[in-house]
Amino acid sequence: MNKKACLLAVLLFLPSLLFMACAQSESFVSQRPAPANRLFVSKAVDAKIAEVVKLLTNPRLAWMFENCLPNTLDTTVHPNGEGDTFVYTGDIHAMWLRDSGAQVWPYVQFVNEDEDLRKMIAGVILRQFRCIVLDPYANAFYKEADKRGYWASDQTDMKPGVHERKWEIDSHCYPIRLAYEYRKTTGDASIFADEWLAAIELTLKTFVEQQRKNGVGPYKFLRVTDRTFDTLSNGGNGSPVNPVGLIASSFRPSDDATTFQFLVPSNFFAVTSLRKAAEVLTEVNHRADLAKRCTDLADEVEAALKQYAIYNHPVYGKIYAYEVDGFGNHMLMDDANVPSLLAMPYLGDVSLDDEVYQNTRRFVWSQHNPYFFKGSKGEGIGGPHVGYDMAWPMSIMMKAFTSKDDAEIKACVEMLMRTDAGTGFMHESFDVNNPEHYTRSWFAWQNGLFGELILKLIADGKLDLLNSIE
Repeated sequence: MNKKACLLAVLLFLPSLLFMACAQSESFVSQRPAPANRLFVSKAVDAKIAEVVKLLTNPRLAWMFENCLPNTLDTTVHPNGEGDTFVYTGDIHAMWLRDSGAQVWPYVQFVNEDEDLRKMIAGVILRQFRCIVLDPYANAFYKEADKRGYWASDQTDMKPGVHERKWEIDSHCYPIRLAYEYRKTTGDASIFADEWLAAIELTLKTFVEQQRKNGVGPYKFLRVTDRTFDTLSNGGNGSPVNPVGLIASSFRPSDDATTFQFLVPSNFFAVTSLRKAAEVLTEVNHRADLAKRCTDLADEVEAALKQYAIYNHPVYGKIYAYEVDGFGNHMLMDDANVPSLLAMPYLGDVSLDDEVYQNTRRFVWSQHNPYFFKGSKGEGIGGPHVGYDMAWPMSIMMKAFTSKDDAEIKACVEMLMRTDAGTGFMHESFDVNNPEHYTRSWFAWQNGLFGELILKLIADGKLDLLNSIE
């Protein structure tokens, strides 16, 4: 072979050689804390991780799964003896009722194989009930009962032990969802005792107050802030609503203030949660009176949703609005945080085959949704919490959870893999043009949700799909 031919051969094969060198140099070192530094160890969860890692042929995907699924257990769980478990949301050392309920959710499927895990999750549920009893209008709490923290100066009825007092419907729904699934999985009804009954009484009281049939109710919220969405208008009462049977939620799951206070996906979540509560109250507590109050309220909210939550869009046909006010105004958007319009079938609040939902799904993943962002490196739904061009991995995961299209699911997983900024973890949000720009490096809910998604896809027979990712 002459020199020119040799040079040509080198040039032809150089890209392949460089790619192989880079692939070999990319190390997938576990990002989990050392075993001695993990806050909670579940043998059942670790065994499942080892099993799945062997099944996944893509080393990057296996590495991300191994990092993400146990993140809540490794870094945020604080058992305080039997019957009490406190869960940090991640880099904020407080416990959100929503986040904590979602964080431990992926582990419920393993509780019958791990008694310590079962006790830990039972402790989360009981702590959530106590938090609701402490303040049914609060969304986040401290581990220490006497602590007053960063938001103590908010103009609302702040109590010791409360981190933040933003009224959000889903703060009551997530504990019910978790407790219901725990009982369904374990058969253990011991958590549904006095604390449960006190919490569900307050849930009903608060939901009815926030239907606002007898005025605005006792809740007000004002904060000195430069963020529009961190405080409420009209002296802390929020925008007016017409009392048509829906429940007002002053804030969204993002902790941003609602524009129109009847938050549609959260009202759907309330309907299914109330019916789950009624089932428990009937079968475990034999409280037909409380159960009827739950089902009556669920029926009323459901009827109001059918009448007020649907908007006839000129492009997509009938869709669910994100927020309404009962006066005829509709907020047409979606926010990434769950409950969201996109995520309603994931939570079991509507059927995946619901025609209005399918129309809504096409709407929210389009440029017609003002908080859908698409860039050179990725796309997804965000929200005003972080701002323009910042998509939340949570929205991409919800698109995968609610998809029947294998190509769409694969594209979602691939996007999640290439927008982690090389960290092996999910983040709160990433810049759709530059994933190296992201928010919150330690956000346990999104990490666990990624692990939950991979487990579901494998359980649904889609291992070959995952292993087709290059």
